[in-house]
Amino acid sequence: MKKLPKFFAKLYNAAYTQYDLKNELDIQKVLTAQLLIEKNKERSAFIIQDLHAAEFRVFSQWGDDGIIQFLVNHLDITNKVFIEFGVEDYREATTRFLLINDNWKGLVMDASSKNINVLKSEDIYWRQDITAVPAFITAENINALITENGFTGDIGLLHIDIDGNDYWIWKAIDCINPVIVIVEYNHLFGASESWTMCYSDTTAGAASGASVAALCGLAEEKGYAFIGCESHGVNAYFVRKDKVKDLEILTAATGYIEARAKGNYTKEQLPGKNVYDTSAGKIITIVKP
Repeated sequence: MKKLPKFFAKLYNAAYTQYDLKNELDIQKVLTAQLLIEKNKERSAFIIQDLHAAEFRVFSQWGDDGIIQFLVNHLDITNKVFIEFGVEDYREATTRFLLINDNWKGLVMDASSKNINVLKSEDIYWRQDITAVPAFITAENINALITENGFTGDIGLLHIDIDGNDYWIWKAIDCINPVIVIVEYNHLFGASESWTMCYSDTTAGAASGASVAALCGLAEEKGYAFIGCESHGVNAYFVRKDKVKDLEILTAATGYIEARAKGNYTKEQLPGKNVYDTSAGKIITIVKP
């Protein structure tokens, strides 16, 4: 084989070193997290009363890795399968640690083919049992996307994070029966209003997504109990009622957390926006308080 010109050889070596360091950092993060997992097992009685106490971050955006590890170790889950969509390139995702550390099987989807190709170029794509699909998800196609890729029935975990029609997508899903469901919520809606964005409203802005109360109502319809939100006020957690064991069941009011991050929108931008009030079953216009 001919030697690479010096310039290209340097670029190759730099890229390889960066890749190697990234993998080594991931390994160290996983090893450290394993110690926290064991500690959380010892503290389970305390964590049951305060889900936030389980939090730690490996690959998740917030403290979800710790909460998920506590739940999958505490609950009876036989089919160790996850589905997550809205994953971007999957470097920062709530199921990546489950895939690497616990060897779960999974399906991930993102609207960007570029993001999915980044994932497919990683070692974990051939090392682990993961299916990655580029798809723009709607309430009309979600069940077909899941079943056509070989997933159905009981699974361990479903995470919905598409920054918009999350409520409507969860409502539409009927081909799988997850033990744990995680859904991003809109903290600007507060704890008491049962609101979600109007389906496919591309102008929703600050009124995108759904409130915790709306998600709790939908969870009740689907047979799930609300067990709380992670401490940054982004994701709400639900467990199927036949699997909830001794976890504390909360109401929207007791489990709601206001987001700590500033985000792109403020409450002042809500008046004048149309939302669907799930308790009233109709579209309303938000008015100033």
